[in-house]
Amino acid sequence: MIRVTVEAAGGAVLASASHPEEVLLSVDRVYEPGDRILISGAKHLQVQMDQALPFGEVFLPEEKMTWPVPVGEHRLAYAPGLFESSRHIISVQAIPEKELSVLRNLSCNPADLRGETDFFPHCTANVETRNEACFCARNVIDGIRLNTFHGEWPFQSWGIGAREDAWCLLNLGRTVVAQKMALTLRADFPHDAYWTSGHVVLSDGTDLSFELQKTGDRQWLDLGGRKISWLRLERLIKSDDPSAFPALTQWEVFGRDLG
Repeated sequence: MIRVTVEAAGGAVLASASHPEEVLLSVDRVYEPGDRILISGAKHLQVQMDQALPFGEVFLPEEKMTWPVPVGEHRLAYAPGLFESSRHIISVQAIPEKELSVLRNLSCNPADLRGETDFFPHCTANVETRNEACFCARNVIDGIRLNTFHGEWPFQSWGIGAREDAWCLLNLGRTVVAQKMALTLRADFPHDAYWTSGHVVLSDGTDLSFELQKTGDRQWLDLGGRKISWLRLERLIKSDDPSAFPALTQWEVFGRDLG
């Protein structure tokens, strides 16, 4: 049984619903600091945390998910006014087992949050420009590839604050079969520089090098069907552009769950 509950900071239940396969919950509430959404009942779910957010696939190792509603500066990575209206719709669907073996984007998770989470995919990094939400690691798996500008939604990205030792870790939360990945660089040229090369380290110990071009298009790398649970981008080499600001807009990993 899938259950969705919206709680206030003190634990008061604001709205709740349950269903074996799909929960559609309307919440009449101007969200306040401390409000959170709780989801339980299955490991693989499609979730839409608000009506203006895209659907995304999440994996819940313990069949539970805690989602603090973003507040303050954190909201700059989302559409203006997204959490400020007086009515919200939350949609949660169970993923049929047969769909788990289908090749798909395993990394896209618009519900990902900064900090620790109990659901996956989840992105973290050792640096985020000025510690601002517009440049945090979770942005690279939010499903939005607009990359001809930088800053607030819809041009959020992972910014590295000119660090030469920057890395970004994508944790899928379970072992999958990874076929290929695509990097979409931020391409606000000439404000932006770009990376000419880098490495991706996989959880099985594989270390793959790759080259990158000065383009805003997807750039692909074959992952060879390896069985992995996480990937880490590292040893990113900046171009000789005058700009000090290479950045990543989106990181897509295509594969399937183990049968």
